[in-house]
Amino acid sequence: MASSTRRVGAETSKTRDTLLNCVEQMMLAEGYASVTYRALAAKAGVTPSLVQYYFPTLDDIFIAAIRRYSERNIAQLNKVLAERADDPLRALWEYSWDEATGALMTEFMALGNHRKNIRSEIASATRKVRKIQLDALSAKFGKDARLGAEFDLSLPALQLLLSGLPKLLNLEAGVGVKTAHHEMAAAFERYMDALQPTAGTAETKTGAKSTPQRKSAAHRPKSPGH
Repeated sequence: MASSTRRVGAETSKTRDTLLNCVEQMMLAEGYASVTYRALAAKAGVTPSLVQYYFPTLDDIFIAAIRRYSERNIAQLNKVLAERADDPLRALWEYSWDEATGALMTEFMALGNHRKNIRSEIASATRKVRKIQLDALSAKFGKDARLGAEFDLSLPALQLLLSGLPKLLNLEAGVGVKTAHHEMAAAFERYMDALQPTAGTAETKTGAKSTPQRKSAAHRPKSPGH
């Protein structure tokens, strides 16, 4: 269903913002299927007709929610990269874990499987995030850099691993499959250390390296026995 072109409430309206807050709360509590005109109106304490004034179709509700969520994520991404411009690899790795384990994004992805317009909106937001991440990597390593002698990865391929691995591992963990997750995450972090050693990475006489604990450890898969 295409978004309506009829007159709607202003995007800067406090009422509209309140409605979108309620949409997020409903999706987190009961899933995207719980969001209907009547249910949203009841949650916000307004009439269904007022909800429809701001969002003529259900797709309009979800698209607005995704755009607002994406704007917050992009603002956070830009903040992280500005603070850690010298270490974009680990900044993006940690950001990707935070994003992958976000319950709201999981709901949006599930919704996108059933609504074409939502899927297109998610794809658009993903491309924006990917460009920001690639720009950060290019600023650090050079646009045409190929990293890792054994792997010879282009920056787009590296970016895909940085953002895609956490999503894949989190998706599997969500259904109880965790085989080799810890090994995979640890191996990738060793790869990052090889590309760009940190001040906290200690190198032994044999060349072996021990990596410091990272913020992303809170989300990463735990080793067997934990």
